[in-house]
This record gives sequence, structure tokens and C-alpha cells, in this order.
Amino acid sequence: MTPRIGVYPGTFDPVTLGHMDIIRRGAKLVDRLVIGVTTNPSKSPMFTIEERMATVRREVAGIGGDIEVVEFDSLLMDFAERQGAKVIVRGLRAVADFEYEYQMAGMNQQINPRVETVFLMADVALQPIASRLVKEIALYGGNIAKFVPESVRDEVVARVEKIGRKGS
Repeated sequence: MTPRIGVYPGTFDPVTLGHMDIIRRGAKLVDRLVIGVTTNPSKSPMFTIEERMATVRREVAGIGGDIEVVEFDSLLMDFAERQGAKVIVRGLRAVADFEYEYQMAGMNQQINPRVETVFLMADVALQPIASRLVKEIALYGGNIAKFVPESVRDEVVARVEKIGRKGS
């Protein structure tokens, strides 16, 4: 039997508790989950691709199952095809996410109809978390402990100290 392979793509800058929730739940739906770490040209990352991949690898190490973290810089559907994936896993937080993700899923289906997109609703307690907001809170000296794993919090705080806090 061919293993069911899924891809969970994102920038993971930084990886949040919301991402971890989707990873844990997505890993249960497939035999192998490939976490595709990319750089979105419309975002300016706080961490390099290498740093983000290392962080995601560290954070998923204790989850169990067949999870691989892979860098990609291509169309998502081409990446999914190269991985042998039949499923794209996407997390949804709110209606605004749905509109964007629905449009992307439609475009992706036009590009490669052999790959389905599966949406997972984020845990209610984690729905407001967004990497962009985590970075903004940290840059202004706010506490991000409720939004990211502890080791990620330490990395974000250290990076903010290096680049300088805003509003000081």
C-alpha cells in the first residue's frame, strides 16, 4: 500500500503553538508529514531559513510519527509533487484565513488536481496566534510565552535583543 504523504507548508517565522497544534493533528491524518519551510516574498523574516528549519525540527522531534522538515522555494504544488504528497494540510484561524486559503486551494487545484487541500481549524485557544503578531509583540517588549514554545520564546527574545526593541 502506498503511504499517504501530506505537506504542511509555511514560513514558520517563528513557529507558534498554533503551528504545533496543526502539525500534531496533521501528522495523525497521513503516514508521513513533510513540513515545507519557505520564505514568502511578501514577508520579511526575523530568522533565516536555516534557523527556522532547525527550530521546527527541534520542536517536532517529540511528536512521533514520520515527520520531515524540508526547505522549498518553488510553487507549492510542484513541491508537493516532488514529495509524492496527495494532501496539503492548512490551518485556519478565522474567516479572513478562510478567504485567502480558499482562493489558494482553488488555484492549487487548477495547477495540480491530483493533490487535495485539507483544512484544519486551529484549537479555539490558539486561533488568534499569528507569527506576524508574535514578532510585533516581541519587538515592543511584550510577553509572547502564551503563543510559542518556551525555547522559541527564548530565540525570539534573543533576536529582538540583537536587532533592537521598538519603542525604547
